[in-house]
Amino acid sequence: MFAVLANRTYRHLLLAQIIALVGTGLATVALGLLAYDLAGADAGAVLGTALTIKMAAYIGIAPIAGAFAGRMPRRAMLVSLDLIRAAVALALPWVTATWQVYVLIFVLQAASAAFTPTFQATIPDVLPDEEDYTAALSLSRLAYDMESLASPMLAAALLTVIGFHWLFAGTAIGFVASALLVVSVILPVVKAPPPTGGIYDRTTRGTRIYLKTPRLRGLLAITLAAAAGSAMVIVNTVVLVRDTLGLDQSHVAWALGAFGGGSMLAAFALPKIIDRLGERRIMVGAGFVLTVLLGAMALAMPGLLAAGSLWPVLLGVWLAMGAAYSLTVTPGGRLLRRSSQPDDRPALFAAQFALSHCCWIIAYPLAGQLGARLGQPAAFAGLAVLAALGAVAALRFWPRQDPEALAHSHDDLDPGHEHLSTMHANGARAHSFVIDELHPEWPAR
Repeated sequence: MFAVLANRTYRHLLLAQIIALVGTGLATVALGLLAYDLAGADAGAVLGTALTIKMAAYIGIAPIAGAFAGRMPRRAMLVSLDLIRAAVALALPWVTATWQVYVLIFVLQAASAAFTPTFQATIPDVLPDEEDYTAALSLSRLAYDMESLASPMLAAALLTVIGFHWLFAGTAIGFVASALLVVSVILPVVKAPPPTGGIYDRTTRGTRIYLKTPRLRGLLAITLAAAAGSAMVIVNTVVLVRDTLGLDQSHVAWALGAFGGGSMLAAFALPKIIDRLGERRIMVGAGFVLTVLLGAMALAMPGLLAAGSLWPVLLGVWLAMGAAYSLTVTPGGRLLRRSSQPDDRPALFAAQFALSHCCWIIAYPLAGQLGARLGQPAAFAGLAVLAALGAVAALRFWPRQDPEALAHSHDDLDPGHEHLSTMHANGARAHSFVIDELHPEWPAR
């Protein structure tokens, strides 16, 4: 898996991603402390609003950015967005009112909503070989998992010697370093086709292609199952550990670490098993594993609590859920790559970025409200139902026979765009949008 780091361009881009993630992690800790500094007991409401703004920016901005990313120099775009994020991070320590936090968070997350899918769409062009790209996806998953473990520890260590406002400076340094690493490499130039249609057509094109592609509809359904599992962990771990079990903050870290550790183990194993089992079997199977784990905890939690064995079981379940979560989300980039040409890739990755966050907007409040109003067993049960809906829908939408290329037509999307009406090759690999029902007379290869 680490052989892919021999590619200098990818190595610099991965390092840029890691540094930016650590900076974002520091900002997450600092933002919570800033909210408390401004609002005191109402800090939770401030953070909740900020997270809602974040999701709204992701859902609203990503498709627009994806529509125009293919028509702009990617390196200049990525560097500019990193510098915007650095400027916002430097401005956050100076705010004196909660509305200023909301404005800056929107700008920061809007820049991230444009940066992330554009960055993700660049990696397949840097690593055209599918095996290398699979390794890159696993390394990216490891980077996210390591950030979730390392950033809180780094923040805790820094807070022993500096005030929390200085954490925003660390965030800004991370974004500037990311920009410098992007500048240090030459990114592949993807020639975009001449623009067709109006702004609405261009901004919705990625989403329309995405929703007309059966395997990607299956990916969205699996993302719903993944969101159900991760929302239970992210929203309710602190409640389960501190309130239900009466344990301290270090046990919260252990529980979250178990989830991250399971995700890392699965990311290490994925390159060795994905070519043998295929994306559909791995991802749908992991979706059902999440369903079973959530459902089992809903049934078993009262008895485990009475027996005094909830804590070790919770660690084991979180470890297994972390592994299943990683297996549901990590291979998604392969499906997006397989379902796009280079010029469509930014729009399609942006569509996945926006649509996937719609899943989390459903799962996060469901986890919180069920847990607060009906108790944690009800939260487990409700999210098990949500995960089951996602996994079953994926079976329905994602055809079992899913060849890499099918003859098809995109005429309904853009009749003036010549390449959309025929099958064509992308290097040694064929373009493979699979539109609506698979007609049995269409030749596959």
